Amino acid sequence: SLLQEIIMALSSVCGYKPPTSSLATHFSEDNQENCGNFLANSTLALPPFSHPATNLGRVLTDDQGKDIAMNFDHGTTTLGFKYQGGVVLAVDSRATGGMYIGSGTVKKIIEINKFLLGTMAGGAADCTYWERVLSKQCRLYELRNRERISVAAASKLLSNMAYNYKGMGLSMGVMVAGYDKRGPGLYYVDSDGERTSGNLYSVGSGSIFAYGVLDAGYRYDLTDEEAYDLGRRSIYHATHRDAASGGIVRVYHMKPTGFEVISEQDCKDLHYMYAEEKKNKN
Repeated sequence: SLLQEIIMALSSVCGYKPPTSSLATHFSEDNQENCGNFLANSTLALPPFSHPATNLGRVLTDDQGKDIAMNFDHGTTTLGFKYQGGVVLAVDSRATGGMYIGSGTVKKIIEINKFLLGTMAGGAADCTYWERVLSKQCRLYELRNRERISVAAASKLLSNMAYNYKGMGLSMGVMVAGYDKRGPGLYYVDSDGERTSGNLYSVGSGSIFAYGVLDAGYRYDLTDEEAYDLGRRSIYHATHRDAASGGIVRVYHMKPTGFEVISEQDCKDLHYMYAEEKKNKN
């Protein structure tokens, strides 16, 4: 009838698809339309303009037509070091955008699996997304090869993924820590695809303060309790001096049996605890 022809014509113009009468759905077609990277979720659809890292602020306007100033400045403090008992990671929990504190409870240690941990520094969304993709890739490796992926291979996967988007505005400075057949492993990976292995790293705006405490107290033969205290104190001193770091100080220990959460303490509580210690010593 004429009405049906009109409806069909409007549907084709608008791109509307009537629901199928059967229970079977066009899964791949639906997902390609609704979320373009569903089938290839390790790739990102780029914004529809050049140089997204620098031009994003120029295409955003408020309800009065004025440009929205985008401030991508962010701060954090994360650290990791190897010692005779494994690897210790310590982080704060503050997320900032310029002078604005977006959150005080961000979990900056991402649990990739029981034997792999990743830290966040840079853009929270970038670090979270790509380390979740890494978690998927590590699980697929286990299923295909029937053994756990090594720390070196996991960090190389993340480095390769970041390198594919070099110069496109990603912001990541992460550590990948774990335990495998070779023993404890610690790697630094950033959004340029750089990947280096080491015994001690600190990443973020507060890292210069954390390094001061780390360099004074670090040695390979630390006991477990000494290692936990060193990581905790280093992050506390960074939160005290760096305005972009703060919140909860989290300490994780990577052992041959997997990771263990050691402590999660507010930096304010640590401040008064350390002040009391100092007072008693004097």
